[in-house]
Amino acid sequence: MDNQPTRGGSRYGYFAGRKLLVDQEGFLVSPEDWSEKIAEGLARELGLESLQEKHWTVINYLRNFYFQNGRAPLNRQLAKGTKMSLLEIEALFPGGIKNGARRLAGLPNPKATCM
Repeated sequence: MDNQPTRGGSRYGYFAGRKLLVDQEGFLVSPEDWSEKIAEGLARELGLESLQEKHWTVINYLRNFYFQNGRAPLNRQLAKGTKMSLLEIEALFPGGIKNGARRLAGLPNPKATCM
């Protein structure tokens, strides 16, 4: 990641050979910049060697919901939509739903959307 912050505290990071704008916590600033290769690179940063079918189920559900509704699903909607328990989803991603699943799905930082 570049050391020079941009306006708003965001920084540039390199993922899958692309220079992308990320916030201070490593969330993509623009969800449209996301790709499966970027998700795989972010997963390795979190300590996951590879993303399995259950990871992709959660990631794809998060992305589809976000682009259909303009926001991320509530946790209970995520559990219902993926047919997984919240505990199972949390266990799949280092950092849990917020810092793991949402980040790998390329969604904006929930802190930024609350401001």
